[in-house]
Amino acid sequence: MPNQPNKKKNQVTPSPARRRELLDTAAEVFAAQGYNATTVRKIADEAGMLAGSLYYHFDSKESMLDEILSTFLDELWQGYDSVLAAGLGPRETIEALVIESFREIDRHRAAVAIYQKESRHLAAQPRFHYLTDSQQKFEKAWLGTLERGVREQAFRADLDIRLTYRFVRDTVWVAASWYRPGGQHSPDEIARQYLSMVLDGIAVRR
Repeated sequence: MPNQPNKKKNQVTPSPARRRELLDTAAEVFAAQGYNATTVRKIADEAGMLAGSLYYHFDSKESMLDEILSTFLDELWQGYDSVLAAGLGPRETIEALVIESFREIDRHRAAVAIYQKESRHLAAQPRFHYLTDSQQKFEKAWLGTLERGVREQAFRADLDIRLTYRFVRDTVWVAASWYRPGGQHSPDEIARQYLSMVLDGIAVRR
């Protein structure tokens, strides 16, 4: 009996560049309209393709959101883990974490906006449990660095650690609501300005 033709050989594998482009488009739509209000048709319209064609690349809008958020967090933690493993002092660690945060906002502004809006209810779904794990790890990294800074007298002894953490976290990440890549200031320049305002208020004066 002759071999049956292999239909898969005739299929064209979607290019990584096109996949990335579609994810970027979906991220912008999710960030602007919210995940629940976004339809596959809307994403396809923004991408200039038929909704059915989008399913050739992704099996659902949930899969798209998962890849958007997991890619952002994977890159964030690559940078954060490098900072935390570098053996820096507490002040230098805070500086490096803030700079890395702004670089991630530059690379993944829409993903950051989605995370801020959607992570609380998404984390209740088994597919997105990693959002809770990441948040706990994030909090531990920042609180641990601030606590070390107080112990080593790099930061004021009367510092409310948790309040300071929330202030710095929110001050940095809210920038995703107004920051646009390619603007007047680079991510590193903005980070340095933020650091000068934050650390001059919490660092021990010598």
